[in-house]
Amino acid sequence: MANALAEATLASCRTMNRDAVVAIVDRGGNLIALQRADKVGPHNIRAAERKAFTALSTKASTSALAERALTDPGARNLAQLPELLLLGGGLPILHDGDVIGGIGVAGSGGSASNEQCASAALATFAP
Repeated sequence: MANALAEATLASCRTMNRDAVVAIVDRGGNLIALQRADKVGPHNIRAAERKAFTALSTKASTSALAERALTDPGARNLAQLPELLLLGGGLPILHDGDVIGGIGVAGSGGSASNEQCASAALATFAP
């Protein structure tokens, strides 16, 4: 399922004429799938992994966390945790209401398009 979700994510990006990297982690934060389009820089691999981990760990989208860190004084320290990456493109993966993993997308040209690729692919896998 993880590889199929990664493929669907890259396909979603291609419909927007974008390339990307997609990383998927399981509920323990372990990388279980990684796919990268040829034209995407290798630094985006680590960014996608960290976004997936962040979304899993916090059970929230990374764009929502980034916004919260900017607007909520009590959440500003989230940006200081080296394990987390507060850039849009990471979403938790839900199954029957439980967070079972995380997906991270990087390199498609910005946080909004990264998250759009992930969201569109997740919608195709919704139970």
